[in-house]
Parts: sequence; structure tokens; C-alpha cells
Amino acid sequence: MSIKVRGYAAQSDSSPLAPFEFERREVRSNDVEIDIEYCGVCHSDLHQAKNDWGWSHYPMVPGHEIVGRVRRVGAGVSKFKAGDLVGVGCMVDSCQHCHPCEQGLEQYCENGNVQTYNDTDRFGDNLPTYGGYSDTIVVTEKFVVRVPENLDTQAVAPLLCAGITTYSPLKHWNVQKGSKVAVVGLGGLGHMALKLAHAMGAETTLFTRSAGKEADALSLGADKVVLSTDEAQMQAVANYFDVIIDTVPYSHDLNPYINTLALDGALVLVGLVGDLESTLSTVPLILGRRSVAGSLIGGIAETQEMLDFCGAHNIVPEVEMIDIQHINQAYERLLKSDVKYRFVIDMKSLKQAG
Repeated sequence: MSIKVRGYAAQSDSSPLAPFEFERREVRSNDVEIDIEYCGVCHSDLHQAKNDWGWSHYPMVPGHEIVGRVRRVGAGVSKFKAGDLVGVGCMVDSCQHCHPCEQGLEQYCENGNVQTYNDTDRFGDNLPTYGGYSDTIVVTEKFVVRVPENLDTQAVAPLLCAGITTYSPLKHWNVQKGSKVAVVGLGGLGHMALKLAHAMGAETTLFTRSAGKEADALSLGADKVVLSTDEAQMQAVANYFDVIIDTVPYSHDLNPYINTLALDGALVLVGLVGDLESTLSTVPLILGRRSVAGSLIGGIAETQEMLDFCGAHNIVPEVEMIDIQHINQAYERLLKSDVKYRFVIDMKSLKQAG
């Protein structure tokens, strides 16, 4: 037996997303079946649908920012019951026995975690994984997280990627009250980094190349804005920041930012997948014991911690709701950065899909 599912899929790197019917596995002992209510639209959905990274498989049902209600659970499930509000993020399984997995860092699984879509479930049924642009998903209990009921449910979904992608490095580099944090870029990731760092008690700054973002940045929790193309403004924050979260998704010069790090400061890349544009000078690294690092989403326990933190501080992303029928137009707008700051699909619209 299997579960018949409706969704939207890309059939090739050049075809628009369109209605698609497929099957998911029947609920196993440790599985949770979820009726999807909302699914966020991540920039990586667009990259993978268009095969920008070179590892796409079709047909592809994107979506890894999933919020919904539990429909039913397997006999061995103890954490969830029908009706619970839950989420699923970027991964749906991992080997569970390598060193990172044993530390609850499944995102760094040495045997490769199973991505929510565009992957093969190597630790389960060896079937392709299909994501949240659909009405139902079946996920092993360990990779389901509980969503606080007090949050605005339709705005929660991007926390499962943009939220945890910025929360994890802030926690790893010990951001707390009095820390000095800067954020490079004001998009889906950047606006979450500002909100979260502010809620952690940090003094928070936005780096931007574009004048005119000050009002938005301040409303999101920034204490100040620094125009990175202005030498005087950059000099004023030399040797200043403990952590810089760089959310820019394309190649860019990191050298100007490194000089703004304090002793032992870290610049953490969370947006760029690929090669850096220019040579990285080691001089300011050596002279200030500074580091350039990367970070990838978070483990399941940390994702739950992030959701609970957002519940306690009433933090949700700024979103624009769309119907699934408008997903291709949303992708076109994503290419122009024409969204503040994240699209979320209301999956009720799938019932009207042709």
C-alpha cells in the first residue's frame, strides 16, 4: 500500500512547475504522516528546480520549509499524536551512528543526510524524496519537530530553513547579551539573522551595499546600518564585531568585512554555495586570530530549540502568502529579490489546482 499525493513538480530544468500526482510510502512504525498546511519557498528551491548546482533529479517536488498537522502516526511513535502542529525542515533522515549524528548534528552526517527532496532515502526505502509543495508528507518521527501553537502558523514555515540556518551559527559562536553581531545582506536569511541576534541580546548591525534599507533593518532589530561601499563607515567599525553572519548567496569579496572583526572574531558564510570570487588575504586573519567559517542549517534538537526560542520571543519571518498556482511567478520574483522577505505557499490552494 502507498499514499496517493498531489503536488507541484518540475519535470526538467527548463519546465515550469506544474501539477503532479505521485505516491508516498505507507506509514511505518516510526513514521508520522502530516497534512501540509504551509510550505516556504527557499532560494535553493529555485536553484535545484533549474539545476543550477548540477545535481538535480526529475521529476522534482521542491519544498523543505513544511508546517502542518499530524494526520496519523505509526504504532511505535511516542512524541506526536494526530492533530499536533509540526514542522519538517531540510532533511528527513541520516545514518544515526556517525560521530556528528551521535552529537545531534545530523546536518553534518558523514554518510550524507537524506534531503527532504531531490534525494534518495538511502536509510529507508531507497525511493526518491519529494518535498513540501504537496498535500501530504510521511517522515520518520526523529526528523519531525513541534511548532509552538502561539506563533502565527502561516508565517512559521521559513523558520525551518532560514531560521535555523542563522540561529545555529549564532549559538555556535556564543552570541549573547552584549555580543556585537553584523549581518551581511537583507534577504530571507539576513532578516532572520537580525531578528534572532536582537532577541539574543546582541548589538546588531546590518551591512548593505544599498542605501535606503535603514528603516527596514531597524524595524527588524538592527541597532545600526553600515554601507559597506562607504570607506569611512567601514573604518568606523574596524576591529569591532564578534561575529558576522554573511547571508549573500553569490560570490563576493570578503576582505573588507574581515577587517571589521574583533580579536578572535568569525565571519560565517551561510548563503554562498560555491567558490569565492577573489583571493582571501590571510594578513588580517593572522593579525587578529580571526576566522572565516561556514555553517549549515542545524540538527533536529537545535531546530526544536530554535522553534521554542521563537515561540518564547514571538519571532516569525516576514512573509508574503501565495497560492501554489503562482509558484512560477514567485520564482521569477525571487530572481529579482522582489519579496520581503520570504514567500509561503498556502497549500489549501492545491485543492483548486488544475
